[in-house]
Order: sequence, then structure tokens, then C-alpha cells
Amino acid sequence: MDINKKLKKIQLVIFDLDGTLLTETGEITDKTKQVIFELENIGVQFSFASGRLHGALTDYAKELNVHLPLISLDGSMIKNYPEGQTIYQSFIKEKHVRKAIHYAEKHVVNLALCHADAIYYTESNSVVPQILDKFGTTYQEIPSYNTFVERTLEIVFTGDNKESIQLIQNKFSFPYATGISSTYFKSQKHGGIYYLEIRRRGSSKGKGLLRLVKSLGVPIEQTAVIGDWYNDISLFQTKAFKVALENAVPEIKRMANLTIDKDNNHDGVAEFLEMILKSKTKG
Repeated sequence: MDINKKLKKIQLVIFDLDGTLLTETGEITDKTKQVIFELENIGVQFSFASGRLHGALTDYAKELNVHLPLISLDGSMIKNYPEGQTIYQSFIKEKHVRKAIHYAEKHVVNLALCHADAIYYTESNSVVPQILDKFGTTYQEIPSYNTFVERTLEIVFTGDNKESIQLIQNKFSFPYATGISSTYFKSQKHGGIYYLEIRRRGSSKGKGLLRLVKSLGVPIEQTAVIGDWYNDISLFQTKAFKVALENAVPEIKRMANLTIDKDNNHDGVAEFLEMILKSKTKG
């Protein structure tokens, strides 16, 4: 692969946020911002594909002068910024939400319901804001989940009881449930904490990317994606140009077309963007 030829054709760059575009303190470095602005001036566009809620992406979009749809909740919603027009949203069926409430109570596992702009939890699940890795998000305590079963985009089970969470995942798998997908993983930040995320089938960062490029009319081959974690794997399964930073998990590095030897805290993203800028401006 001639990387310079590939980079010269890049029209759109999609960032994962946490662990990629953002430092561990939640900031975009000055160097990264400078290169982004230079690329924007020559027509390159930018957007995000994140596990965060849409409302937790908009400040960064404003900071970078992004005016495109943003992929949030790992592809469950695609919503334009700043206009707010919804391009895609995938609500979980109410019967699955009620099933989740039942199993969380039965197995004493923490439960959160993620909607477009807030994560809802009850008093008995008050630990949710402390252990849920959804940064920059509005958390709201509610009296009961039963009045929030509609318009749920993602269900999250979390806690330290690994066996119970795995058992619940089985209950949300075929043949017990259809039309949904589940992702089980261990917390990056909280020792001994596990998560199970439930979404409607067809909602992933990768599917979100395909929907986004179709709406923009940008060829997927002229799109670059940058990620670091397991929920970025579906992005790396597309025909986009795939970039991993030094801190990415091994699975992401193996799938990448290019691995940068700097991490998110040391301008890894800026180094890649400078490669695009150089390929587009030289000669």
C-alpha cells in the first residue's frame, strides 16, 4: 500500500474520543487543534464516532469547528451538529428494556438506561455515575425505570459480579432474544468492574460510519478512522483507512493500516494528521 497516495485522497477523518483524540485529562492538544484547522482550510472534514451520548460530543465539535453529523452511543444515534437534525436513531424495543429491568433486579446488578441526552438511573443504582465510563454525560436519578422504557438507545448493566453479568448476556442472546446485540467488557478505569451494553442490532460504530459517509457522499475509501479500544473494531472492519495509536489494544493494532508510535497523551493524532497535511500540500 502506498500510504502517501492514500492519505492524499482523504476527505473525511473520524475520531474516537476517549483514549484517542482526547488526552487522559479530556483535552484536545493545541498541536492537534492547529493541524485540524489547517486541514479544514483545505477541505478535509472531521467528525466523531464515540460511545458517549450526543450531548457529550457537542462541546468538542464546537471547539474544532465541526459541522457534520456526530456518531454517538457506538452508532445508536447519528445527529447533526449544530442544527440537531437526527440522521439515524435506533431505539431498543420496550419488551427488551422491561426484560433488562427484571434481570437487573433479579441478579442485583446495576442498570442504566441511555437516552439521547441523558443517562437515567434509580436510587438503588446510585453508584452508576461513579462507575459508568460515559464521560461528559448528564446523569439523572429517576423514581422508576418503568416510565423511561421508551426511546432507550442503549442499556448498560454494570457491577463487580462477573458471573451475573455474563448470565444476563446469555439471556439477551439467541434464542432468548432477537434483534439486539450485546457487548461485554471489563472497565479500563475501575478495577473489578464489568459492563454489558445492549443495543438494537445494526447499531455499531462501523455501521454508523457507513451511514454517515453515505449521507455525505464521501467514498469510504477516502475516509480515515482513528481508534484505540474494542468498540472501535467495527470501524476497523470497514474499507476506511485505519489508524491506531501506540496505546491501542492489540486487536486494533493488528487491523490497522498504520500504527502511530505515539499515544493520545503525546500528540499521536497530530502526528497522523500532519502526515495527511504533508501528503496534500507537498509538490
